[in-house]
Amino acid sequence: MAQNYVFMTDSDSDLLYTIADEKNIPVVQMPYILDGKEYFDDNGRSGVEKEFFEKMRLGAAPSTSLLSKEVYLEYFEPILKEQDLLFVAFSSQMSATINNIYAAREELLEKYPERKFIVVDTLSISAPQTLLILGAHELYAQGKSMEEVEQWIRDNRLNAQAWFTVDDLKYLRRGGRISATSAVFGTVLDIKPIITMSKAGKLESAEKVQGRKKAIRTLVERTVENIEHPEDQTLIILHGDTEDEAKRMAEMIRTRIPEIKDIRIQMIGPVIGAHCGPGTLASCFMGKERKV
Repeated sequence: MAQNYVFMTDSDSDLLYTIADEKNIPVVQMPYILDGKEYFDDNGRSGVEKEFFEKMRLGAAPSTSLLSKEVYLEYFEPILKEQDLLFVAFSSQMSATINNIYAAREELLEKYPERKFIVVDTLSISAPQTLLILGAHELYAQGKSMEEVEQWIRDNRLNAQAWFTVDDLKYLRRGGRISATSAVFGTVLDIKPIITMSKAGKLESAEKVQGRKKAIRTLVERTVENIEHPEDQTLIILHGDTEDEAKRMAEMIRTRIPEIKDIRIQMIGPVIGAHCGPGTLASCFMGKERKV
């Protein structure tokens, strides 16, 4: 059903470009800097992810930055000239970027007072945000109003779960997620953090285990404990260039949850990957309300 408003999101969702193209979802491309040059995450279209993680293994230290209000204006104004806009944003607790989104919205609504422009905070990032986008877009395609789609996201955003582990703690240290001391001792003792999305929309350490194999088994356990209605959903396994482990984890999940509808394996994008590094593994699904 044709809609009178545009459904839009950002590339921090790790929404595959093929899905965005198929569903005609405009995507704001978020920036990252690698080897002193700025790039924009296109969610797999250019196929740079493997090379990106290879460079990180060789010592590259990519970083990310905010999009300015002016860039958001360039994305939003052509839409607002013609139609209303629903923007599905990554978690406000992960970056100050959303302040620039709000500033752009305020300026544009003053310029186009006849328009509606809703920004909904998913309290998620990467694949959990993708899951919310896909669920919300189904309602959009059915002809539901902006307010109805927004409310569905608000009602379901704490059910979008991610459980993940990293292979090297230095990337979390660079991003300020853990202290330098914790990173050193964790590396020496082969401690692997189990990290999850919190109710507040932040990444929080839920527990620590020793060894990679134990970490992967723990991700599977947390998936089994928390997923709901697996027969109706596609679980997403994200990986930072560690596809063989991702495939093994998928088989472990299928063994424990044989009724699951589908499991999709995909590479983490460079913006998210800059903060978690190569070797990251994550299980993302719709489940019980976040506990942390």
